[in-house]
Amino acid sequence: VAMSDDEQDWLALRPQEPSPSQCCGGGCKPCIYDVYEKELAQWERARAKQDKSLLVEKKEQGNNSVLNPDTFTAFSVSSVEQLTEDTYQYKFELPGNSSLRLSLGQHIVLRGVVNGLEVQRAYTPISPGNAEGYFEVLIKCYEAGLMSQYIKTWRKGDVVFWRGPFGGFPYQPNKHGELLMLASGTGLAPMLPILQSITADEEDETFVTLVGCFPTFDKIYLKPLLRDLARYWNIRILYVLSQETSLEKLPWSYQENTYTGRLNEDLMKTVINSCRRRPFVLICGSSSFNEDMTRYLKVAGIEEDSCFVF
Repeated sequence: VAMSDDEQDWLALRPQEPSPSQCCGGGCKPCIYDVYEKELAQWERARAKQDKSLLVEKKEQGNNSVLNPDTFTAFSVSSVEQLTEDTYQYKFELPGNSSLRLSLGQHIVLRGVVNGLEVQRAYTPISPGNAEGYFEVLIKCYEAGLMSQYIKTWRKGDVVFWRGPFGGFPYQPNKHGELLMLASGTGLAPMLPILQSITADEEDETFVTLVGCFPTFDKIYLKPLLRDLARYWNIRILYVLSQETSLEKLPWSYQENTYTGRLNEDLMKTVINSCRRRPFVLICGSSSFNEDMTRYLKVAGIEEDSCFVF
């Protein structure tokens, strides 16, 4: 039986089920699959009533947030800065003086299309959550990464699609005596807005120890920003460089707060013992880094209810 034109029209309008590569795995609410289920139900209702106008979502008035968790919004790239051989800082324009109004450590999801395959990944903006007119993202590009192939093509003026925000750490000033931040590579990203909010608030007397894990001294990102933050009385920044064998080649200002090798069980105990108060720990890195850190903390007597993993 030949399908009527009307049937074909309806099938063409049916939402496409996401492929696994489209899920960023960040535990977003709504996840791309939730959005699909919602769109599918809407399509089924519209089809049952044979009314295509039901497919047009009615946007609530007064939602002037440029970012939306359910749908992707276009933003244009205003600058591209290469920080290390594989890591870039991208700046995006926001209309007027608007702000993403992110709460601390929230991430947003990027959509890219590579060889006809749609991919989604989560990234945490490093700009302050209330920055006006722009936001910035730190991205490490991997040789074989699908999303990386797409990101490497970005030039100033290109339009990129984001949705969000999701997640975040419910930070409250002075709630914790000391925050111990364990960040590996671009895991630094969610820590920066929290650090900036602490240094911007004169009433906030939280101590912070940030431990940044990088392969070599050259691969430490955002050195000027970290140097500025470390000047505050309550902020201490330590570096752990897994591929440096000696500290002698480093600038002397880094020698006293840098360790070579990996952040292991012993070094973790040393760091915790040097904290001024019993720390609440924030962790962000690869899944293996996050698992290792949680294990070392447990051995050092810090339980899971005193940790937050991004």
